[in-house]
Amino acid sequence: MIRWLVAAILLLFGRGRPEPPPKPGLPPRPTHPRAELLVLALLALVPGAVVVFAVVYFTSANTQLLGLTLGGAFAFAAAASALAANRILPQDTHVEERPELDHPVEQAEVEELVADVGEGVTRKRLLVLAAGGAGSALAGALVLPGLSCGPDATKILTESPWRKGRRLVDEHGEPIPARAIELGGTITGFAEGADKERLASSVVVVHVRPDELDLPPDRAGWAPEGFAAYSKICTHAGCAVSEFRYPLYDPTSPKPALVCPCHYSTFDVSTGGHRIFGPAGRALPQLPLEIDGDGHLVAAGDFSGRVGPSWWGVRKS
Repeated sequence: MIRWLVAAILLLFGRGRPEPPPKPGLPPRPTHPRAELLVLALLALVPGAVVVFAVVYFTSANTQLLGLTLGGAFAFAAAASALAANRILPQDTHVEERPELDHPVEQAEVEELVADVGEGVTRKRLLVLAAGGAGSALAGALVLPGLSCGPDATKILTESPWRKGRRLVDEHGEPIPARAIELGGTITGFAEGADKERLASSVVVVHVRPDELDLPPDRAGWAPEGFAAYSKICTHAGCAVSEFRYPLYDPTSPKPALVCPCHYSTFDVSTGGHRIFGPAGRALPQLPLEIDGDGHLVAAGDFSGRVGPSWWGVRKS
Protein backbone atom coordinates (compact mmCIF):
# COMPACT_ATOMS: atom_id res chain seq x y z
CA MET A 1 0.00 0.00 0.00
CA ILE A 2 2.79 2.43 0.93
CA ARG A 3 4.60 1.59 -2.28
CA TRP A 4 1.54 2.53 -4.34
CA LEU A 5 1.08 5.76 -2.38
CA VAL A 6 4.69 6.78 -2.92
CA ALA A 7 4.41 5.94 -6.60
CA ALA A 8 1.25 8.07 -6.92
CA ILE A 9 2.91 11.05 -5.25
CA LEU A 10 5.97 10.75 -7.44
CA LEU A 11 3.78 10.49 -10.52
CA LEU A 12 1.72 13.55 -9.49
CA PHE A 13 4.80 15.69 -9.03
CA GLY A 14 6.37 14.52 -12.27
CA ARG A 15 9.00 12.25 -10.72
CA GLY A 16 7.49 8.90 -11.58
CA ARG A 17 8.32 7.19 -14.81
CA PRO A 18 11.09 9.04 -16.59
CA GLU A 19 10.32 10.65 -19.91
CA PRO A 20 11.49 8.47 -22.77
CA PRO A 21 14.59 9.97 -24.39
CA PRO A 22 13.86 11.86 -27.58
CA LYS A 23 14.70 10.20 -30.78
CA PRO A 24 17.92 11.22 -32.48
CA GLY A 25 17.63 14.26 -34.61
CA LEU A 26 16.36 16.94 -32.18
CA PRO A 27 17.93 18.14 -28.89
CA PRO A 28 16.12 17.51 -25.58
CA ARG A 29 14.08 20.31 -24.07
CA PRO A 30 15.55 22.04 -20.98
CA THR A 31 13.50 21.85 -17.76
CA HIS A 32 12.80 24.71 -15.34
CA PRO A 33 11.74 23.16 -12.00
CA ARG A 34 12.11 26.42 -10.05
CA ALA A 35 9.92 28.28 -12.50
CA GLU A 36 7.33 25.53 -12.26
CA LEU A 37 7.28 25.78 -8.47
CA LEU A 38 6.87 29.55 -8.67
CA VAL A 39 3.98 29.17 -11.13
CA LEU A 40 2.33 26.65 -8.81
CA ALA A 41 2.73 29.06 -5.88
CA LEU A 42 1.17 31.90 -7.87
CA LEU A 43 -1.72 29.68 -8.95
CA ALA A 44 -2.27 28.63 -5.33
CA LEU A 45 -2.53 32.29 -4.32
CA VAL A 46 -5.44 32.82 -6.72
CA PRO A 47 -8.05 30.77 -4.79
CA GLY A 48 -6.60 32.14 -1.55
CA ALA A 49 -7.31 35.69 -2.70
CA VAL A 50 -10.79 34.63 -3.82
CA VAL A 51 -11.52 33.17 -0.37
CA VAL A 52 -10.48 36.45 1.25
CA PHE A 53 -12.67 38.28 -1.27
CA ALA A 54 -15.67 36.14 -0.29
CA VAL A 55 -15.04 36.68 3.43
CA VAL A 56 -14.89 40.45 2.95
CA TYR A 57 -18.00 40.34 0.77
CA PHE A 58 -20.11 38.56 3.40
CA THR A 59 -18.74 40.34 6.47
CA SER A 60 -17.86 43.98 5.86
CA ALA A 61 -18.37 44.57 2.12
CA ASN A 62 -15.54 47.11 2.17
CA THR A 63 -15.26 48.17 -1.45
CA GLN A 64 -11.53 48.92 -1.20
CA LEU A 65 -10.78 45.47 0.20
CA LEU A 66 -13.08 43.85 -2.33
CA GLY A 67 -11.23 45.52 -5.18
CA LEU A 68 -7.84 44.73 -3.67
CA THR A 69 -8.55 41.02 -3.12
CA LEU A 70 -10.28 40.47 -6.47
CA GLY A 71 -7.58 42.45 -8.28
CA GLY A 72 -4.94 40.46 -6.44
CA ALA A 73 -6.49 37.20 -7.64
CA PHE A 74 -6.32 38.35 -11.24
CA ALA A 75 -2.80 39.70 -10.74
CA PHE A 76 -1.58 36.34 -9.41
CA ALA A 77 -3.23 34.54 -12.34
CA ALA A 78 -1.67 36.96 -14.83
CA ALA A 79 1.78 36.61 -13.25
CA ALA A 80 1.53 32.81 -13.35
CA SER A 81 0.47 32.89 -17.01
CA ALA A 82 3.29 35.25 -17.98
CA LEU A 83 5.91 33.21 -16.12
CA ALA A 84 4.70 29.95 -17.62
CA ALA A 85 4.69 31.42 -21.11
CA ASN A 86 8.24 32.79 -20.82
CA ARG A 87 10.05 30.17 -18.73
CA ILE A 88 8.21 26.85 -19.04
CA LEU A 89 6.65 26.60 -22.48
CA PRO A 90 9.08 25.89 -25.35
CA GLN A 91 10.41 29.06 -26.94
CA ASP A 92 13.17 27.82 -29.28
CA THR A 93 12.81 27.30 -33.00
CA HIS A 94 14.75 24.74 -35.06
CA VAL A 95 14.97 25.08 -38.80
CA GLU A 96 16.57 22.48 -41.01
CA GLU A 97 17.22 23.28 -44.60
CA ARG A 98 15.65 20.80 -46.96
CA PRO A 99 15.78 21.20 -50.71
CA GLU A 100 12.49 19.41 -51.22
CA LEU A 101 9.52 18.68 -48.96
CA ASP A 102 7.52 16.54 -51.30
CA HIS A 103 8.56 13.27 -49.69
CA PRO A 104 5.69 12.05 -47.52
CA VAL A 105 7.72 9.31 -45.85
CA GLU A 106 10.49 11.64 -44.72
CA GLN A 107 7.96 14.33 -43.71
CA ALA A 108 6.09 11.82 -41.54
CA GLU A 109 9.34 10.89 -39.81
CA VAL A 110 10.06 14.53 -39.02
CA GLU A 111 6.55 15.02 -37.60
CA GLU A 112 6.98 11.93 -35.45
CA LEU A 113 10.28 13.22 -34.12
CA VAL A 114 8.74 16.57 -33.23
CA ALA A 115 5.77 14.92 -31.52
CA ASP A 116 8.01 12.65 -29.45
CA VAL A 117 10.29 15.37 -28.14
CA GLY A 118 9.87 16.03 -24.40
CA GLU A 119 7.96 19.22 -23.60
CA GLY A 120 10.36 20.33 -20.88
CA VAL A 121 7.64 20.29 -18.15
CA THR A 122 8.22 17.98 -15.20
CA ARG A 123 4.96 18.75 -13.33
CA LYS A 124 2.49 18.95 -16.18
CA ARG A 125 -0.43 17.29 -14.41
CA LEU A 126 -0.03 19.33 -11.26
CA LEU A 127 0.19 22.55 -13.28
CA VAL A 128 -2.98 21.65 -15.19
CA LEU A 129 -4.84 20.94 -11.94
CA ALA A 130 -3.62 24.18 -10.37
CA ALA A 131 -4.59 26.19 -13.43
CA GLY A 132 -8.05 24.61 -13.46
CA GLY A 133 -8.55 25.38 -9.77
CA ALA A 134 -7.42 28.97 -10.23
CA GLY A 135 -9.77 29.42 -13.19
CA SER A 136 -12.71 27.98 -11.25
CA ALA A 137 -11.96 30.27 -8.31
CA LEU A 138 -11.88 33.33 -10.56
CA ALA A 139 -15.18 32.31 -12.16
CA GLY A 140 -16.77 31.97 -8.73
CA ALA A 141 -15.44 35.38 -7.68
CA LEU A 142 -17.07 36.95 -10.74
CA VAL A 143 -20.42 35.27 -10.05
CA LEU A 144 -20.48 36.10 -6.32
CA PRO A 145 -21.28 39.84 -6.71
CA GLY A 146 -24.46 38.81 -8.51
CA LEU A 147 -26.00 38.32 -5.05
CA SER A 148 -25.99 42.12 -4.70
CA CYS A 149 -27.99 42.78 -7.85
CA GLY A 150 -31.20 43.27 -5.85
CA PRO A 151 -33.28 42.11 -2.91
CA ASP A 152 -34.70 38.64 -2.67
CA ALA A 153 -38.09 39.69 -3.98
CA THR A 154 -39.55 36.20 -3.68
CA LYS A 155 -38.74 36.09 0.02
CA ILE A 156 -40.10 39.59 0.59
CA LEU A 157 -43.35 38.74 -1.15
CA THR A 158 -43.98 35.34 0.38
CA GLU A 159 -43.03 35.88 4.02
CA SER A 160 -45.77 37.45 6.11
CA PRO A 161 -45.51 38.52 9.77
CA TRP A 162 -49.23 38.08 10.38
CA ARG A 163 -50.45 35.30 12.66
CA LYS A 164 -53.61 34.74 14.65
CA GLY A 165 -53.65 37.01 17.69
CA ARG A 166 -51.03 39.50 16.43
CA ARG A 167 -52.13 43.03 17.21
CA LEU A 168 -52.39 45.88 14.75
CA VAL A 169 -50.36 48.94 15.80
CA ASP A 170 -50.05 52.45 14.41
CA GLU A 171 -46.87 54.09 13.14
CA HIS A 172 -45.84 54.81 16.75
CA GLY A 173 -46.24 51.17 17.80
CA GLU A 174 -49.43 51.75 19.78
CA PRO A 175 -52.31 49.24 19.55
CA ILE A 176 -55.22 50.37 17.40
CA PRO A 177 -58.60 50.41 19.19
CA ALA A 178 -61.57 49.70 16.96
CA ARG A 179 -63.43 52.74 18.27
CA ALA A 180 -60.66 55.01 16.90
CA ILE A 181 -61.90 54.41 13.32
CA GLU A 182 -65.19 56.16 12.66
CA LEU A 183 -67.68 54.98 10.06
CA GLY A 184 -66.29 55.74 6.62
CA GLY A 185 -62.83 56.25 8.06
CA THR A 186 -59.53 54.49 7.45
CA ILE A 187 -56.20 54.03 9.20
CA THR A 188 -52.86 52.44 8.35
CA GLY A 189 -51.79 49.59 10.63
CA PHE A 190 -48.70 47.45 11.04
CA ALA A 191 -47.96 44.02 12.47
CA GLU A 192 -46.80 44.50 16.06
CA GLY A 193 -43.05 43.93 16.42
CA ALA A 194 -42.45 43.46 12.69
CA ASP A 195 -40.27 45.53 10.41
CA LYS A 196 -42.49 48.27 8.97
CA GLU A 197 -40.44 48.31 5.76
CA ARG A 198 -41.52 44.80 4.78
CA LEU A 199 -44.24 44.70 2.14
CA ALA A 200 -46.49 42.38 4.11
CA SER A 201 -46.30 44.34 7.37
CA SER A 202 -48.66 47.18 6.48
CA VAL A 203 -52.44 47.09 6.11
CA VAL A 204 -55.15 49.66 5.56
CA VAL A 205 -58.17 49.27 7.83
CA VAL A 206 -61.56 50.64 6.79
CA HIS A 207 -64.84 50.91 8.68
CA VAL A 208 -68.08 50.32 6.81
CA ARG A 209 -71.58 49.31 7.85
CA PRO A 210 -71.89 45.55 8.34
CA ASP A 211 -74.86 45.45 5.97
CA GLU A 212 -72.62 46.82 3.21
CA LEU A 213 -70.40 43.77 3.31
CA ASP A 214 -70.86 40.95 0.83
CA LEU A 215 -67.77 38.85 1.58
CA PRO A 216 -67.28 35.31 0.26
CA PRO A 217 -68.71 32.59 2.51
CA ASP A 218 -65.27 31.50 3.70
CA ARG A 219 -64.62 35.07 4.93
CA ALA A 220 -67.89 35.62 6.72
CA GLY A 221 -66.23 36.54 10.02
CA TRP A 222 -63.23 38.43 8.67
CA ALA A 223 -64.67 41.95 9.19
CA PRO A 224 -66.22 42.15 12.68
CA GLU A 225 -68.56 45.11 13.15
CA GLY A 226 -67.66 46.34 9.66
CA PHE A 227 -63.89 46.67 10.25
CA ALA A 228 -62.03 45.24 7.24
CA ALA A 229 -58.27 45.17 6.66
CA TYR A 230 -56.47 44.87 3.33
CA SER A 231 -52.85 44.93 2.22
CA LYS A 232 -51.60 48.45 1.68
CA ILE A 233 -49.45 47.34 -1.28
CA CYS A 234 -51.19 47.62 -4.64
CA THR A 235 -51.18 44.45 -6.71
CA HIS A 236 -50.31 46.38 -9.86
CA ALA A 237 -46.92 48.04 -9.31
CA GLY A 238 -46.43 47.95 -5.54
CA CYS A 239 -47.57 51.51 -4.76
CA ALA A 240 -49.22 52.35 -1.44
CA VAL A 241 -53.01 52.15 -1.47
CA SER A 242 -53.92 55.28 0.47
CA GLU A 243 -57.29 56.55 -0.77
CA PHE A 244 -60.64 55.32 0.59
CA ARG A 245 -63.84 56.11 -1.26
CA TYR A 246 -66.95 55.92 0.89
CA PRO A 247 -70.47 56.72 -0.40
CA LEU A 248 -72.26 59.73 1.07
CA TYR A 249 -75.54 59.00 -0.68
CA ASP A 250 -76.14 55.35 -1.50
CA PRO A 251 -78.59 55.73 -4.41
CA THR A 252 -76.12 57.65 -6.57
CA SER A 253 -72.69 56.93 -5.05
CA PRO A 254 -70.45 53.99 -5.97
CA LYS A 255 -69.69 51.28 -3.44
CA PRO A 256 -66.92 51.68 -0.80
CA ALA A 257 -63.54 51.09 -2.37
CA LEU A 258 -59.83 51.52 -1.83
CA VAL A 259 -57.98 53.40 -4.57
CA CYS A 260 -54.30 53.41 -5.45
CA PRO A 261 -53.31 57.00 -6.38
CA CYS A 262 -50.52 55.90 -8.75
CA HIS A 263 -52.55 54.28 -11.54
CA TYR A 264 -56.06 54.39 -10.04
CA SER A 265 -56.53 50.69 -9.46
CA THR A 266 -59.74 50.42 -7.45
CA PHE A 267 -60.64 47.58 -5.08
CA ASP A 268 -64.08 46.79 -3.70
CA VAL A 269 -63.81 46.45 0.11
CA SER A 270 -67.35 45.08 0.37
CA THR A 271 -66.66 41.94 -1.65
CA GLY A 272 -63.18 41.08 -0.36
CA GLY A 273 -60.92 43.48 -2.27
CA HIS A 274 -61.83 42.50 -5.84
CA ARG A 275 -60.51 44.83 -8.53
CA ILE A 276 -63.26 46.87 -10.11
CA PHE A 277 -61.13 49.34 -12.09
CA GLY A 278 -57.56 49.98 -13.16
CA PRO A 279 -54.54 47.98 -14.32
CA ALA A 280 -54.14 45.75 -11.25
CA GLY A 281 -54.29 42.10 -12.22
CA ARG A 282 -55.80 40.61 -9.08
CA ALA A 283 -57.65 41.36 -5.87
CA LEU A 284 -56.15 43.16 -2.90
CA PRO A 285 -55.26 40.53 -0.25
CA GLN A 286 -57.54 40.71 2.79
CA LEU A 287 -56.41 40.20 6.40
CA PRO A 288 -58.95 38.57 8.75
CA LEU A 289 -59.62 40.65 11.85
CA GLU A 290 -60.84 40.14 15.41
CA ILE A 291 -61.53 42.53 18.26
CA ASP A 292 -59.91 41.39 21.51
CA GLY A 293 -61.18 41.87 25.04
CA ASP A 294 -59.60 45.31 25.28
CA GLY A 295 -61.29 46.51 22.10
CA HIS A 296 -58.10 46.42 20.02
CA LEU A 297 -57.88 45.12 16.47
CA VAL A 298 -55.92 41.87 16.12
CA ALA A 299 -55.28 39.54 13.21
CA ALA A 300 -57.30 36.35 13.02
CA GLY A 301 -54.87 34.74 10.60
CA ASP A 302 -52.79 35.52 7.53
CA PHE A 303 -53.65 37.27 4.28
CA SER A 304 -56.01 35.71 1.77
CA GLY A 305 -53.22 35.74 -0.83
CA ARG A 306 -49.64 36.79 -1.47
CA VAL A 307 -48.87 40.45 -0.98
CA GLY A 308 -47.30 42.70 -3.59
CA PRO A 309 -47.37 43.36 -7.33
CA SER A 310 -48.07 40.56 -9.74
CA TRP A 311 -44.49 39.46 -10.37
CA TRP A 312 -43.31 35.87 -10.95
CA GLY A 313 -46.69 34.18 -10.91
CA VAL A 314 -48.15 36.00 -7.89
CA ARG A 315 -51.36 36.42 -9.87
CA LYS A 316 -51.82 32.65 -9.97
CA SER A 317 -51.46 32.11 -6.24
